[in-house]
Amino acid sequence: MPECIGFEGFVPLQQSEAYAAALQAMGARVRWHDLDCGRALVVERGRLRSVFRGPLWAPGATEADKHQGFRRLARWMGVTVAVPEDPIAGLGLVPLVTPVHQAVWSLEGDLRAGLAGKWRNRLVAVEGKVRVRPGDAGTLARLIAAEAAQQRERRYRSLPAAFSMALPTGAMRLWEWRQGGEMGAAMAFVVHDGSATYHLGWASKAARAAGVHGVMLARAAEALAAEGVRWLDLGSVDTEAAPGLARFKLGTGARLKRLGATMLVLP
Repeated sequence: MPECIGFEGFVPLQQSEAYAAALQAMGARVRWHDLDCGRALVVERGRLRSVFRGPLWAPGATEADKHQGFRRLARWMGVTVAVPEDPIAGLGLVPLVTPVHQAVWSLEGDLRAGLAGKWRNRLVAVEGKVRVRPGDAGTLARLIAAEAAQQRERRYRSLPAAFSMALPTGAMRLWEWRQGGEMGAAMAFVVHDGSATYHLGWASKAARAAGVHGVMLARAAEALAAEGVRWLDLGSVDTEAAPGLARFKLGTGARLKRLGATMLVLP
C-alpha cells in the first residue's frame, strides 16, 4: 500500500480507481503510469498532462526516487503540471502556486476521545434530539441540486454535478436528515482504497440551527470506521478565508496535512 509520511495507508481520492472511473465516464482521457517506485493517475487534455495529489509511492521510495518519478512523467510532447500529495523540490520542479492544507481524520481508535472539548459538548447536547439516517440514490440527486443552488447563492465553484453522478455507486456513502418529510441536510462521502473523502454537503437554516452536520459527520465517521476505513479526508483548510469551517473540521481530531506546491514539471 502506498504511504504518506505520518498518514500511512492514506490514499487521496484523486489517485483512486473511483476517481478514474468517474472521469472516464465523463469522457476524460485518464491513464495510470507505472513509475517503478510507484504509480500515478494522470489526466490528459490536449497537450496538458495533470497529476493531482500523486503519485502514489511504493513503500521505501526515496526522495531521489520520487524526484526521478516526477521527471519521468514529463517525458512527453506536452506540458506536465502536478500537485503532489507531499512537499517535494528539486531540479526541474518549478513551483507555481503555494501549498494548501487538508484536514485528514484518522478513524482508528476511540473517535469520541479525539474530539475537541467544545466539539464533543455540542455533539452531546444535540445528538439525542437529531436523527440522521443513511441515504440512497434519491438523496444524492437532491443533495447535488441543493449544493448547486448553494454555489450560486454563495458564488463559489465546485466539481460539476456530472462528476458526482459518475462516481461508482458502490463507492458512495450517503446520509440525510429530514424535517417535515423533506430533506433538510445531507452529506456524501466516497470510499476508496481503505480511505474516504468528504465529497458534498448541504444544510438548511433549520439544520444548521439544530447542529445536524456535527451529528451527521460523527455518525458517518463511525459507520466508515466500522467497515474498515482508516482515514477520512475532510477537505481543504483555510483559517483566514473560512475560520469557522476550519475549526469544525479540526475539532474532529483531524490533522493538518500539507500538500506540495502546484508545480510545473520539466523532463
